[in-house]
Amino acid sequence: MKHLTFAAGLLCATAASAQTPELTVYTYDSFVAEWGPGPKIEAAFEETCDCDLKLVGVEDGAALLARVRLEGDRSDADIVLGLDTNLIAAAKETGLFAEHSVDATYDMPVEWTDPVFVPYDWGYFAFIHEAANDAPTSFRELADSDKTILIQDPRSSTPGLGLLLWVKAAYGDEAPEIWEGLSDNIVTVTKGWSEAYGLFMEGEADMVLSYTTSPAYHLIAEEDDTKAAAAFDEGHYMQVEVAGKLASTDQPELADEFLQFMVTDAFQSVIPTTNWMYPAVMPDDGLADGFDTLIKPEKSLLLPAEEAAAIREEALTEWQNALSQ
Repeated sequence: MKHLTFAAGLLCATAASAQTPELTVYTYDSFVAEWGPGPKIEAAFEETCDCDLKLVGVEDGAALLARVRLEGDRSDADIVLGLDTNLIAAAKETGLFAEHSVDATYDMPVEWTDPVFVPYDWGYFAFIHEAANDAPTSFRELADSDKTILIQDPRSSTPGLGLLLWVKAAYGDEAPEIWEGLSDNIVTVTKGWSEAYGLFMEGEADMVLSYTTSPAYHLIAEEDDTKAAAAFDEGHYMQVEVAGKLASTDQPELADEFLQFMVTDAFQSVIPTTNWMYPAVMPDDGLADGFDTLIKPEKSLLLPAEEAAAIREEALTEWQNALSQ
C-alpha cells in the first residue's frame, strides 16, 4: 500500500509540474546575478502568473542577439531582455521577433512607439572615475591626457557598441581621429561590462566606461561617495534597454503577460536600485535618495535605430583600425 501511495503521489506531482507553464527569458549576466533585478522580478512575476519564470544569463546584450540569431526558431527562449536601441534594427531583420500589445505611459527623454520591443530602463553612458581626481570634460581632452581607461568590445557588449556610436554621433567624420587619440589610453578591451567594471574597482585603470547612474550604486548600496561620472561637453549617448517576444515561443500569451508586467510598478520599482538605471516608467515612490546627486547631461545623443544600424560597420572599422596601429 505504501508503494502504491508513493507512486500515486509521484504521478500527481509529475502531473502538477507538467501543468505549470514555463517562460524562458534570455538576458545578460548582471541581470540574473543575486544582486541584480532578476531574483526579485522572478519572485514578483511568479506570484501573479502561476508559472515558472526561467532567467538565463547570456553575457552582454550584443551576445544575446548573436545567440538567438544562431538558435533561430529552435531557441528555447520565449523572451529576449537586454537588447538596446542600437541593436533593435538588426534584431528585427532576423524575423525572429513578434509584435507586442503592451500599453504604457513611458517616462523617458525620447518618445517610444516601437511595435516590437518594449523598453524597461534607460541611461546615459559615461566614464566613471574616483571623485577625488580630476576628470577630462571631453573625448579630446581624454585623448590628450595620461588617463587610462577600460572599455568593452562593441561586438559583444552593448556599452561597447554605445561608445562607438557616442563618438560617431559627437564627431562624425572626425571619429577616426578621436579613436587614434584614445588608443594609447585604453588599458584593455573586455568582453562585457561586468569584467571591465571589476577591473576598475581593482585599480587597473583610472576610468571605466559605464553609466552616469553607476555612482548611485556606490552611494546607496555601499554608502561610498568616492565614485563620480565625468561630464562631457559633447553630450552623452543614451541607451534604452528593451525586451521582445520571439515569434517561435510556445507560450505567446504568457510572454505577452510578462512584457506587460515589465511596465508595472512591481517591475519598474526594482530597476533603479538593482540594475542601476533609470526606469522606463516612473515608480509610484519615485527614485531613491542619491539619484538626485548624479550628473545630468546638458545634451542627449541618440541615433535612430536604423541610422545606428547603418553606420555600425563603419564605426567598428574605424575603432579596429585605430586600436591595431
